[in-house]
Amino acid sequence: MPQNILLVEDDDNIVELLKFNLEKEGYEVLTASDGQTGLELGLSESVDLILLDVMLPGLDGFEVCRRVREAKSTPIVMITARVEEEDKVLGLDLGADDYITKPFSSIKELMARVKANVRRSAVSDAAPSQPGRDVIRRRDMELDLNRMEVRVAGKAVDLSAREYELVKFLAAQPGKVFTREELMEQVWGYDVFAGGVRMVDVTVRRLREKIEKDPADPAFVMTRRGAGYYFEG
Repeated sequence: MPQNILLVEDDDNIVELLKFNLEKEGYEVLTASDGQTGLELGLSESVDLILLDVMLPGLDGFEVCRRVREAKSTPIVMITARVEEEDKVLGLDLGADDYITKPFSSIKELMARVKANVRRSAVSDAAPSQPGRDVIRRRDMELDLNRMEVRVAGKAVDLSAREYELVKFLAAQPGKVFTREELMEQVWGYDVFAGGVRMVDVTVRRLREKIEKDPADPAFVMTRRGAGYYFEG
């Protein structure tokens, strides 16, 4: 089955450019030119990825991202012309999985990151619905690899797919320190790009807020200053 992408963008030239390249890669592309329409389609349609511009008529991309993420785990890649770090972090904090800065420096890189996020969505959707024996237990944390669920002290934790993949990767290799660049390659699935490692920091912070009793003094996902992150072994 062809994979579907929702492109929410009000610049006709960018829509034409992205639609052409996405369709050339075999994706089916649904488009919206304003935030409200993008939100309605994002909630009602079954899509594998949402490419979401920040500056939109009506609802801006941040608000669309927030509302979609409240209801769905569909991967969201923000498209932003803003260069301020705070704007990029805001999108990630609201639940976006990635961001791309325009003007695009490389269509090839953009397509690679689209593929990586769509691939993650496909893996998540294919997860078995019944639990099996594939469980990682670390102290009072339990990761059910079949259900793609995490429980801490017996209580289910609502993680995004990216947060789940990050904690699973680290928990499977307790005590081993990974640089942010290594995590970008292993968890995000593509080569490091300028400013991209910031996504690792934001995702770790979001993850800690959900699984740690005290995010400021974590017991699971630890920082090795000057080196990277690791799972307490």
